[in-house]
Amino acid sequence: MSKTVNDFISDELHEECGVFGVYDFDGNDVASSIYYGLFSLQHRGQESCGIAVSDTTGPKGRVRSCKGMGLVNEVYTPESLESLHGDIGVGHVRYSTAGASVEANIQPLVLNYVKGTLALAHNGNLVNALELKEELEYTGAIFQTTIDTEVIAYHIARERLNTPSVEKAVCNAMKKLSGAFSLIVMSPRKLIGARDPFGFKPLCIGKRDNAYILASESCALDAVGAEFIRDVEPGEIVTISKENGIESDKTLCQPKKAKCIFEYIYFARLDSHIDGVSVYNSRIMAGKILAQTHPVDADIVVGVPDSGNAAALGFAQESGIDFGMAFVKNSYVGRTFIKPKQSVRESAVKIKLNVLKDVVQGKRVVMIDDSIVRGTTSGRIVKMLKAAGATEVHVRISSPPFLHPCYFGTDVPSCDQLIAHNNSVEKICELLGADSLGYLDGDRLSELVEGDTGYCDACFSGNYPIDPPEDDIRGEYDK
Repeated sequence: MSKTVNDFISDELHEECGVFGVYDFDGNDVASSIYYGLFSLQHRGQESCGIAVSDTTGPKGRVRSCKGMGLVNEVYTPESLESLHGDIGVGHVRYSTAGASVEANIQPLVLNYVKGTLALAHNGNLVNALELKEELEYTGAIFQTTIDTEVIAYHIARERLNTPSVEKAVCNAMKKLSGAFSLIVMSPRKLIGARDPFGFKPLCIGKRDNAYILASESCALDAVGAEFIRDVEPGEIVTISKENGIESDKTLCQPKKAKCIFEYIYFARLDSHIDGVSVYNSRIMAGKILAQTHPVDADIVVGVPDSGNAAALGFAQESGIDFGMAFVKNSYVGRTFIKPKQSVRESAVKIKLNVLKDVVQGKRVVMIDDSIVRGTTSGRIVKMLKAAGATEVHVRISSPPFLHPCYFGTDVPSCDQLIAHNNSVEKICELLGADSLGYLDGDRLSELVEGDTGYCDACFSGNYPIDPPEDDIRGEYDK
């Protein structure tokens, strides 16, 4: 069986998914726009992708979909996109944190029920999914997947039986959900976006000509030539229809916010803006803070691609040490490659990254990375730098130490797998083979988001905005 690169580089974190939806009021097909939108969100999930579309002028509730395992450009062809006729649609890219990486779990989920059809794409993770699923099963529900998105879809469908509109059904269903969710729901005549009251996961609104767009990140709007309108607020439900344009329901909005701080450190693409904050500026600031709090005498500052590069630039700007590009990243490492016969993990790192000896040879190097999870990859990169001739390698991490798992859609693993949970900074430094190690100070995280304190940092602090589930089922069905 072919393996993904990330099967061998276990120290990398993954976002669960990205969502993208379009409603073109002029009646143009939207499948190609969704394709390019998903392509720009590929960093949020590389295991599977799906597109579902409908024609608002055709037979009500007829949905065409195309899904598959793999990257966006592996799953879709010009012919498959051409067959997806429809002026309203939703798309999804996925990395599994809960629920197996199999075709049955590929989103968007398309639901046929007494009121018609729903297509649903979800980013996030519910902490009460098991409880809600059991409740539904005891009333006769039969589940076809192992993902919590199906639980959400069932609840929306059930609420729709007793409500005057699908957006009201979404609102009622949201009251039962606990955890992280940014949703895009396609009904026969409406496109609905919803964000959980804490705002864990991002969602924004864009417009291109007479088409309205919902997307996980603003970079996806840029990819399709759309203008950014605004972010969907935590707890807000937006309904897009031909009759009324954009309508907003903020009845579930609340004062307390818990937006995922790791979007700014690692997950989001560098050119995105989330809740009014530039991801690029956040990473520059992280590097500057590291230079202030963990200075070091060195000759060059380098970033581990891609998320470490901007933080490295910030460190260089603040410290006055030269910024350099020490790594060549193989941009063509796709979803699969042939498993090496020896030194599997070592080979996987070298397939993905290589060191420029001319840049680091004979120099004291500051290496900036976004995080250390298990420590395996970071240690190998330090070793690669020293093998290339670096006389010293000083590691700086643009996030605090991971001490606790995440239950809201990020695959930060259980405590026993986190190197920082059972080791001091000094011990981790020794295990990495580095000359020094410094993490971002957790007390300064708010500076990354321009002083906003409404963020979730539970993976660092253990201060969960919602009580975590009693049973950690993340990855229970995974390969």
